[in-house]
Amino acid sequence: MTAPKQARGLDIKAFAQSGGERQQQDRLADHPRLFEEAEGRGGDRPVRWHAVGQWRTSAGVVPQIWLHVVADADVPLTCQRCLEPVDEPLAVDRWFRFVADEAQAAREDEEADEDVLVLDPAFDLQALVEDELLMALPLVPRHDVCPGEVRMEVADPGFAQAEADKPNPFDVLADLKRKSSGNGL
Repeated sequence: MTAPKQARGLDIKAFAQSGGERQQQDRLADHPRLFEEAEGRGGDRPVRWHAVGQWRTSAGVVPQIWLHVVADADVPLTCQRCLEPVDEPLAVDRWFRFVADEAQAAREDEEADEDVLVLDPAFDLQALVEDELLMALPLVPRHDVCPGEVRMEVADPGFAQAEADKPNPFDVLADLKRKSSGNGL
């Protein structure tokens, strides 16, 4: 399923001027990078988002284009403690302000509380939602309390036997020494 036309190729300026509002529910699989983080699990899980455009004017200031995005999803990840699946709830509530070019965005983004983006006549709102959810992913996903016993080490059962069957290098040296002494070397 692809996103509706209004989410991809959105004229963000017209959207803000009209006080536009979009509410959508996608599937996790509709967000390929987020779905990759889920290791291909939960493709039918919902990704809900809501966006509102605003055209703000102030005395003596050029009108500004603003966008408020709220999104949430439960993404199945892998617990880094027990290596079992863990559902991570993600939530985003962000404001964005749009400016004319990259140079202005770079200058203003350092000082602004909101994120500053470059105005694009064919803005991809769904990609922005996916970007924000990706940034909300935990660095180390894990259960608060793992459902099973957490193994602190992992070893192949045959590994211990192979180690036991392997000759001790010092015993090999001792045998060589005895053999060389017995041969008169």
